[in-house]
Amino acid sequence: MNMDYYRYIITADAPSREIILAFLGELPFDTFEETQDGLHAYLRADADAFAVEQRLSDISGKLSFTFKRELVKHQNWNAVWESNFQPIQVEHFCGVRAPFHERLSEVRYEIVINPEMAFGTGHHETTYMMMAQMEKLNWEGKAVFDYGCGTGILAILAGMLGAAEIDAVDIEKPAYESTVENAGRNGVPHLKAYFGDLSKVPERAYDIILANINRNVILNSLEALYKRLNAGGQLLASGVLQVDEAMVTERAAQVGFKCQNTMHRGDWCCLLFEKQ
Repeated sequence: MNMDYYRYIITADAPSREIILAFLGELPFDTFEETQDGLHAYLRADADAFAVEQRLSDISGKLSFTFKRELVKHQNWNAVWESNFQPIQVEHFCGVRAPFHERLSEVRYEIVINPEMAFGTGHHETTYMMMAQMEKLNWEGKAVFDYGCGTGILAILAGMLGAAEIDAVDIEKPAYESTVENAGRNGVPHLKAYFGDLSKVPERAYDIILANINRNVILNSLEALYKRLNAGGQLLASGVLQVDEAMVTERAAQVGFKCQNTMHRGDWCCLLFEKQ
């Protein structure tokens, strides 16, 4: 089903944006985009906008920001993405660009994506960190699962790095379709994509799980992801604000994970866990 979104345009001073993001992370927004004047927060049009706006009003009274809502139709996402998206390049390791961008000639791995929909956000920073951390891991012959795959960037990179088996899932139909298209475009035919939640993915164990989503989904999925990892398996997670890092690492430890490495970029963090 094609999905419309509400975009909440939030105007706030720069010093207060990180704490505002922390509060907004409690609400059912899909993603956020940092702007010159504040933030954009995206909410599915079938969500309870009235309840969200009540909470926004409460929070704005405490943190002194303003907000307004506008509807973004599904068919406009391509234009929104094309106008906002800039190539992502991780040193000389890898890069992501669209077909209308110049080739990234100085990287070892180049991923070309043409998604049905995508958001520009802190997710540029989280995607950068995920790819930077992926360079340090051993992928040869590994079974990999990309949980919340979006446009398939990370799953595709895993395939380029030598992963033997790759599963990916997303709850958004356009994201699932984009992953399938982008896997073919980038020469990773053994990537299997699924549409839906975790229950749609066949029960099996993986060596590495990638989860570039958001704090709430990660917290709610830690136990399920732990069960889907082989002993000594690794979970690489981002989409988590630095202010929430301790909360996520503590919950992960309760489940049985040990945090092996952390990386910070902007307001965001990327966490590498190992199954004990």
